[in-house]
Amino acid sequence: MSDPFVVVGGDAAGLSAASKYTRENPDSDVVVFEKGRWVSYAHCGTPYYVKGEVERLTDLLSLSPEEAAERGIDLRREHEVVAVDTDAETVTVEGGGERFEQPYGDLLVATGAHAITDPIDGYHRDMAFTMHGLDSAAAIRAALADPDEPAVDTSIEYVDAELVDHYAAIAPPERVAIVGGGYVGVEMAEAFRAHGLETHVFQRGPHLLSPFGDSVCERVADHLREQGVELHLNCSVEELAGGDRVEAVVHENGRVDVDLALVGIGVAPNSQLLADTPVELGESGAVAVDEYGRTNVENVYAAGDCAEDDHTVTGEPAWVPLGLTANRAGRAIGQTVAGDPEPVGDVAGTAVVKAFELEAGRVGIIDHDDARAAGFDPVTKTITAGSRSGYYPGNEPTTVSLTADRESGRVIGGSIVGKDRAAIRIDTLATALDSDLTVAELERLDLAYAPPFSPVWDPILVAAKVLRGELE
Repeated sequence: MSDPFVVVGGDAAGLSAASKYTRENPDSDVVVFEKGRWVSYAHCGTPYYVKGEVERLTDLLSLSPEEAAERGIDLRREHEVVAVDTDAETVTVEGGGERFEQPYGDLLVATGAHAITDPIDGYHRDMAFTMHGLDSAAAIRAALADPDEPAVDTSIEYVDAELVDHYAAIAPPERVAIVGGGYVGVEMAEAFRAHGLETHVFQRGPHLLSPFGDSVCERVADHLREQGVELHLNCSVEELAGGDRVEAVVHENGRVDVDLALVGIGVAPNSQLLADTPVELGESGAVAVDEYGRTNVENVYAAGDCAEDDHTVTGEPAWVPLGLTANRAGRAIGQTVAGDPEPVGDVAGTAVVKAFELEAGRVGIIDHDDARAAGFDPVTKTITAGSRSGYYPGNEPTTVSLTADRESGRVIGGSIVGKDRAAIRIDTLATALDSDLTVAELERLDLAYAPPFSPVWDPILVAAKVLRGELE
């Protein structure tokens, strides 16, 4: 019997690959090693679990271990792969009280990413968290609840009951700090305010959600202030001060007393497993792969938050750690390993975020310096138009920024923000980028119109019309 397809990592990319592989080759073996207890969960849903909109932690599971077994997947939780030998085609595994070598025929590294805490001193203190994984979400929700009214069911097999019980026993906070104004910072500000907490957001730069562009950043910042969030922009945090517990955020301009701190300053790829192998890493530190997710070493693949992909606009490698990217690449690799090659697909950095009542989306290259570095001559126009016909109830101002290359007229990026189904409109621009549409071609798209859904001229079309006028 040939050696199995071995997958390192039991989340989006890993189990997508394993599932697709077993469907295509039901008589072949696939082994998935996951160092933690949780597998195949919706990481992006964790802020809404903390907020209380998602009631149970298990609601965030996409595929249970039992369902994985039914698909023919040999899933081994709490088994960590600690080394890879590409010459011998084996991985070294620690788990179940033993250390052993597992041969592979093909290997997928889908180890994800980890939350960055450096250079924030004091992260070791109690009531200091990151939002990365279901154990983090469970611990934060436990910390917010009254000790007499537990919010987390510790009888669930996967829950770290000791961690949850520890934070459930601490008096809930009244003042919280979020270090970092990205996706996690904005979404968790909403979650904390839903619990009635005084909420401070610290951002080192001048803008929240900086990858979304100025028009989105400014509107989101204003809206967060309206919701009672105190913003500290252009403010570098130096320390989470206190004794055993966090007591204050120390920043370059002073100090703010808090009872809980969340660090959300970004993530980094978990590529260190391959450090002593011939597998090449990209400039981002993530694993370099080709259009099929293959590394430079035969029979070794990488996908998800630990791997790069080609960018839709530039054609160059890019690291974009997002959920669809991981699921899509994993599924494609499972099919490729099964014998029917499937490209993993390009990435455009398409992303959406909810900020209280506002929705925002972005795609492609927005920043002009980044565009020029990629060889474009960028031109951007920003418009505000109604989300529906002006006379129809629910019409809301929707702001669209559209960026194109002056010479070719090609659309290379854009963003959108508004209260009425704004975020989902970004998919129109994502499709335009993937199809290499010019601004004129975008303007001519036959988008749907009816008063409850859109004005005659959708905001995307209005932006294209205005930008085309600038280009011509």
